[in-house]
Amino acid sequence: MFSDLDFSELDPSRYTIDWSALAHAAIYGLGAVLLAVVLHRTVFAIARRLAARTETEVDGMVVEQLRRPTRWAAIAIGLTLAAQGDAAIAAAWHSVARFVVPALVGWIAFTLVKAFAAALEYRAELSTDLAAARSRRTRVAILSRTATFAIVFVTVGLMLFQLPGVSEVGATLLASAGLAALAVGAAAQPALKSLIAGLQMAITEPLRLGDMVVIDGHTGRVEEIRMSFVVVRMWDERAAIVPTSRFLDNTFENWSRASEVLTGPVFLHLAPEAQVGPIRGEFERFVAEQPQWDRRTASALMTEARAGSIELRLAMSAATIAELFELRCAVREHMLDWLRREQPEALLHAAVAADGGAA
Repeated sequence: MFSDLDFSELDPSRYTIDWSALAHAAIYGLGAVLLAVVLHRTVFAIARRLAARTETEVDGMVVEQLRRPTRWAAIAIGLTLAAQGDAAIAAAWHSVARFVVPALVGWIAFTLVKAFAAALEYRAELSTDLAAARSRRTRVAILSRTATFAIVFVTVGLMLFQLPGVSEVGATLLASAGLAALAVGAAAQPALKSLIAGLQMAITEPLRLGDMVVIDGHTGRVEEIRMSFVVVRMWDERAAIVPTSRFLDNTFENWSRASEVLTGPVFLHLAPEAQVGPIRGEFERFVAEQPQWDRRTASALMTEARAGSIELRLAMSAATIAELFELRCAVREHMLDWLRREQPEALLHAAVAADGGAA
């Protein structure tokens, strides 16, 4: 069956391995990698010493974040230089460099954003101005997430466009740019709306991380702000997930917009026989003894007078929302106990008759 085949034309030298060329490429490649690693370690050892001499820890944080991606970037640069002196390395490296280089650039850009965000958050924690610290943390969180999304999107796009099939699809989409723009715009409308809402949140700052807010009946502190939703942590540790756009399209309460200094009321519904003067005196005496009171507001006013009852509003202030809550609870408990002992006739008693009770 194989008698008609002529094996004399086959050249055995074409199928042999050039071990000398392979050894030359291995030496070039390993030498370039080792040189790159040594230079990287030397540079970062110097950078660590310089960062340790500064008064802040921010420089050390940035240097440590950049250590890993720059190491691989140095190796890539070393292989690129080695490829110029060896054809085998050039043939292998050029086939993967178009994917590796965009990935490394994106990784370094992502690490830079992460490092500077961590540095700015660290400085915000050291600030004594709570309002300014919350403002800075909110802007850093939103803008860093936006930058991260853009970096990942561009990096993946650059890597995909190195594939021939994806490039052809891109050219086809560019040829029909009008229809593609309409389709992409319609499909990405929710994402674009969330992106614009997040950027508007960072610029206008209607709320910030750590603010106490009330929206849709949920009261709690803003724990996390993302492009599409906001996490509000309530007092019982439940988390309310509120779309970001609701804070821009609807009215909500922000109890700590400028500061946490607030004034809160306690309402007492009493009988008309109540003696307001002694009640006011006891309230002022008790509040003055409480450590939560910031000595700004302590007033007792009759805000309603009906036929069968009166309403007293006991207003008090505190430096923080948590202290105000504790103070209001203490005043409410103390005043009711004092009224039971000193003015029991001032308390309202409602008699409820049950129909069809005794037979």
